[in-house]
Amino acid sequence: MLEIRYFAGARAAAGCSSERIAAESLDDLATVLAERHGERLALVLKAASFLVDGLSCHDRQAALPAGATVDVLPPFAGG
Repeated sequence: MLEIRYFAGARAAAGCSSERIAAESLDDLATVLAERHGERLALVLKAASFLVDGLSCHDRQAALPAGATVDVLPPFAGG
């Protein structure tokens, strides 16, 4: 199981700040989360950045370690 933590717009789209999900990769995770929370979160996930155990992960097909914490960070405005 993975600990998923949502921030900013991802939190609003998911309707919660965190949850536990089983997934093999970020692509798999995005599919599971979109099925669970709907199109609004699916759109956020397409543009989101992900931290896996605090490290940026750009390979959405890479295997996720069991028990990892995945932070979902939507694009932020500002400068």
